[in-house]
Formats: sequence, C-alpha cells, structure tokens
Amino acid sequence: MPESLRVIVAGGGTVGLRTAELLDERGHNVVLIESDPDQSERVAAEYVASIIEGDAARPAVLRQAQPDRCDAIAALTDDEATNFAVCMAAQRMADIRTVMRIAGDPDELYPEYVDGVVSEATLTARVAVNEVVGGGVRSIEEVGGKVELLEVEIAEDAPAAGKTLAEVRLPRGSLIVVDAAGERIGGPETELTPGKRFLVAVEGAVADEVMNLLRG
Repeated sequence: MPESLRVIVAGGGTVGLRTAELLDERGHNVVLIESDPDQSERVAAEYVASIIEGDAARPAVLRQAQPDRCDAIAALTDDEATNFAVCMAAQRMADIRTVMRIAGDPDELYPEYVDGVVSEATLTARVAVNEVVGGGVRSIEEVGGKVELLEVEIAEDAPAAGKTLAEVRLPRGSLIVVDAAGERIGGPETELTPGKRFLVAVEGAVADEVMNLLRG
C-alpha cells in the first residue's frame, strides 16, 4: 500500500460511503462531498471522512475539498455525466488521479480522460478502492467483520523484503495465507521476495503496520 493518501470521494451513497470507510480503515484521509442534506448528515455520523455538503460538479464546491492537496478523486455518484464533470474539473484544478463510476459498459474513450473507471456491473466499494489506491495492493474479499483478504506485492525497499516469515514479526491480527499464484501456503520458510505477490488476511486495526512491513 502506498503512503497515506488524501482522497476526495464525490457521492455519499452506499458505494461512496463504503469506499470512504475502506479508505479510512487503511489509514487514508478522506473528504466526502454529498449533495443531499439528509444523507450528508447520516454520513457525518459515521465519522469516517470530512464532509462537504454540496454538488461536487460545481467548481466552487469541489474547490472546498482542495484538490490541489489531494492524491485522488473518486466520483461515485449515480449520475455518469456528473462523475465525468467532477473528474474533468478536478484535473483542471490539480494534478490528481481520477476515478469515475459509469452506468453501463465502459466508453472506449474514457481511458483517454480519466485514470480509472468502475462500472455498475462490477461496482463494489473494493473495486473503487483498488482504482483509487493503484498498484501494489488489491482487495480480494472481505472475509468477515473487520478482516480483509488483500493481494500485496512486496516492495523492493520494504522492511520485510527478502526475509522469510520466520524472520519477520507480523502483528497479531494478520496472516500471510498463500502466494498469489496459489502454489504454497505461507510458512516459516516462505521468503518475501521483492516483486512477488502474496494473499494476506489482515484486520483493519493492524493494516497500516502490515503494509509498512510489506510495502515500506
């Protein structure tokens, strides 16, 4: 996982809120923009993100989220045109990664304009988070409760790179299950080779510590 990111999430519906929750659980800072006052109040009660009430497609509202201080924006409202407008406006305001939600099949031209597209056919909060965070870490599944199954690539300069599991003290609440190729269950002799990917079960409370070990 990269260092802590500052992310704008436009749209506080089910997917937007869950995306904000997952990003928060991984230690990222989230600013969420929601236009509906009642939903905005409900989201604020979750305490997972700073809330801005307003239409994210309006530059004056979007600018309040300070895109120039953010690493990524995920436009996740249920309106494709709004999401595209939000991404375009954000790009005019800052050098920022843009991810947008679409209603149907991906328009083949979207990749020319935005960095990531998530369609409603495959839309889950985890897909959105994967697009926001980028390479190195990918959510696979929520095992249950606060436990997630992640696919993590060992970074070259990570503290655990090149060591065996016997030499690395993973925090309680985490477990390297298997290499991503599914060839071998993790054991004391398993070497965390840089560039190799592993499936890691991790509780949210120790996710940062695990990612610091594996990603640096």
